[in-house]
Order: sequence, then structure tokens, then C-alpha cells
Amino acid sequence: MTELERMGQRAKEAARVLATAGAKKDAALLHAADALEQEMETILEANEQDLAAARERGMSQAMLDRLALNPGRIQGMANGIREVAAQADPIGRVLEGSVRPNGLRTAKVSVPLGAIGMIYEARPNVTADAAALCLKAGNAVILRGGKEAIRSNTAIAETLRKAVAAKGLPEDSIQLVQDTTRESSVAMMGLTGYLDVLIPRGGAGLIRSVVENSRVPVIETGVGNCHVYVDGHADLDMAAEIVFNAKTSRPSVCNAIETVLVHRDVAEKFLPEMKRKLDEKQVELHGCPITREILGDSVVPAAEEDWETEYLDYKLAVKVVESFDEAVKHIRNYSSGHSEAIVTEDYRAAERFTAEVDAAAVYVNASTRFTDGGEFGLGAEIGISTQKLHARGPMGIQQLTSTKFVIKGDGQIR
Repeated sequence: MTELERMGQRAKEAARVLATAGAKKDAALLHAADALEQEMETILEANEQDLAAARERGMSQAMLDRLALNPGRIQGMANGIREVAAQADPIGRVLEGSVRPNGLRTAKVSVPLGAIGMIYEARPNVTADAAALCLKAGNAVILRGGKEAIRSNTAIAETLRKAVAAKGLPEDSIQLVQDTTRESSVAMMGLTGYLDVLIPRGGAGLIRSVVENSRVPVIETGVGNCHVYVDGHADLDMAAEIVFNAKTSRPSVCNAIETVLVHRDVAEKFLPEMKRKLDEKQVELHGCPITREILGDSVVPAAEEDWETEYLDYKLAVKVVESFDEAVKHIRNYSSGHSEAIVTEDYRAAERFTAEVDAAAVYVNASTRFTDGGEFGLGAEIGISTQKLHARGPMGIQQLTSTKFVIKGDGQIR
């Protein structure tokens, strides 16, 4: 038996305990949140080692930001765990029921998924978020982070494991894979006897590899090729603020925008205003010929790959469109199904956009940066699902459950 198989076996055993743990889960989560704060110095020291190694490898500034922790971010992780603990237990809820003509009483009841595997990259806060959400929903979790964050992830996971054990739940409710080679990812994709579901979270290459190769059922989380369409009837000051926020507030995350589409009727007025804002953060624009005609040679000529690229950096593709229909067609062609936004004062355009654009989150007059479990009231998220089966959008505790039918009778036979 391999080490991963042994971890899988321990996860299955822990999941059986967690399925009926009830209020113990909340006590463990609250203790875990306190422990993160108490171990802040240790976690920050580990994170600084990861950052130093990443700088030596030439990691970009945007990706360093994904990796970096600070007291505020650790406090945010702890608060997120407390918010998860404060939510109602998702397990054991009767979702629907009926009494059949023969007297059988059927009830559809929420239950945990079981043992969850997660493969993710760079962001160490995911370790705390995923562990808390899985535990609250009665699931054990095996976490496999990237090599960039292995020291940070280990410090966080060990803190959480000790806290959970101190409150009487299995320490192996949370496990972290220490092997960060490709082989460990491949092995997790084959743990069919142990894992009930596998969730990838990271770049396009990682997600595609898991979706295409895993023998464990996969919940696909999203690459974020997100757009803002500035309609011909937009409030242009509002549009400029939304574009600036959606691109620059944190460009390395999946809900940041990568393309702006601008209606031809407002392009000459809007684009210079937009560029002035984006120049504050030195955003590199890749534009269509009309965009370059308006803004000049400082704009890089856009190629086909620009419309397809999730930059995760201070780069933005810009295209002028002739109509609402052209904007929607572009989004249909290039969207990853994550988050899409329209800025408009035209009610009919807004209604058409929300009806015709197929994405996990569709916005009217707001930044795509709100696609987040915390912002949607879920406490935290294990990822943003861009698929349509089981879960879509930010996945909180409700999305980490399944169902079973409980049938009660008094001797009925068929």
C-alpha cells in the first residue's frame, strides 16, 4: 500500500466519524480559528521561506501576491473559519419528502460527500478555507498544494490538525500531501477506492489535466477569462471605476477581468478615460485596431491568443464592438464561464445580458471581483465551479454535500 493509499484509508475512517459529529465540528472549527491566530508567527516564518524561494525562481509579482501571507490575511483566514462555524449544519436536513399511496414515507436528506481530495496551486489560504468547509460539511479532506507554498501549507495544516484533535475529532480529518511532484497528483487522480470526489483549483493546465485524466469524479473549478462589456448606454464614470477595480484590485485571482469590450458609440470618450485610470497601475493594454487608433501605439496589437488568455497580471485585452450582439458573441466564444459583467443604464440590455450570457456569475453594473464565497455570504469557498453538474459558482458547505433517500414503512412489500 502506498503512502497516498494509507492517507486515503485514514480519510475514509475520519469521514465516518465526521458524518455524525454534529456540534463537535463547530467546536473544532472555532478552536482552529483561534489556533491560526496563536500560531501566526510560525505561519508567517514559513511563508517568508516560500516567498524567498519563489523570488529566487523568478516568480512574477502578481503570483508572489497570491503566495504571500501577512497578519491581515491570516486574520481573514481565521475569521472565515469562524463564519463557516456559525452557519447552520448542512447535514441531516430534510430537503423534500412525501407519503406514497402505499403509506411509505420518503425523505430526501442531505449527507456528506465523504472523503474529498483537492489539488491546488500557490495560495496558502486555500488550505484553511478548504479544510474548514470540508469539515463543516462532514467530509474528510486530503490536500495537495503546490511546491511554491509547501512550507506555508504545512504550517497551516499542522495547526488545524492539532486544533481538530484537541476537540475530539480525528486528526486525519485534514491531511496534507508532502510530495509536490507531478506523480502525487497523478496518484490522487487514481484513488478511486478512497476519494469520493476530486477538486482541482489553479491554472488552466492543472484543471485540464485533472479533468482529462482523473478516474475519481471531478468538480471542475474555474479558470477566469472574465469580461466587462461597456454598453453604449453606460455611465462611463461608473464603467471606468468598475474596470479599474475588476482588473487591478488583485489581478492574480480568477475573478479579475482579462478583457474589456466597449461599444463603438462610447469608445472615443471612454477609452482615454479608462486608460488614464489603468495607467495608475501601469496596466499593459492589448487592443484591437480601433482601440489602437483611439489610444495610440502604446497599446500592444491584440492577437487571437489575447482573447483566450487568463493573464493573472497587469495586462488587459480591449476590443471595440459594433453592437450588443457582437459583445455577447465574443463572450460566448472566449468566456471560461466564470464571471461576466455589463455596465449599462439600459434595462432591456441588462435583462438580455443576464439571460443570454452563460456563466456562473453574471453582473449588471458591478465588479466581477465579488464572485467569492465570503462576498456571497457563504463564509468561504472551496473554489468557483464553472461546470453545471452538482454545483456551480462559489462552492460553500451546501455544495459539499450529497443526498440520500430515507424511507420508513410499517411492513410494506412489493
